[in-house]
Amino acid sequence: MTPAPGEADTPAHHAHPADDAHNATTPLPPGRLRVDHRTADTYTISVRGHRLVADQPPGSGGNDEGPTPTELFAASLASCVAFYAGRYLRRHGVDESGLRVEAEFVMADDRPARVSTVRLTVWVPAGLEPRRHDALLAVASHCTVHNTLTQPPEVVIRLGPAPAL
Repeated sequence: MTPAPGEADTPAHHAHPADDAHNATTPLPPGRLRVDHRTADTYTISVRGHRLVADQPPGSGGNDEGPTPTELFAASLASCVAFYAGRYLRRHGVDESGLRVEAEFVMADDRPARVSTVRLTVWVPAGLEPRRHDALLAVASHCTVHNTLTQPPEVVIRLGPAPAL
């Protein structure tokens, strides 16, 4: 795996967050994020200077302190589509007020556990001329997250060194 831009692939690059209290407050560079266990099924996600929480609903053993990772996955796609649609509207002088993207996802019935279908609906503002609807849909359909799903990246999962006892 190649380190994120600006990061060297050194032992410090692989250090456990608990080994360095500075890690908890220092914003990570673009292309890097960190997920730290909080309690039970609750995790804090650190992205640049932002913090998000992922959890599970109570019926699945969590405390419902945030969306599930799968909900965040669908939200990532929906917000990317919204971002691209919003940029298209701005470029064409259309007020983004009223722009909305709604998503629904369905889990696969078989193994491995995964999302089998994501359906997105883009609600366009009244000011967008109908002749521009197809172009907006084409732009929104080529957002970065959608492109990544249609041309999947290599995913490498590895273990970091165990913290010293």
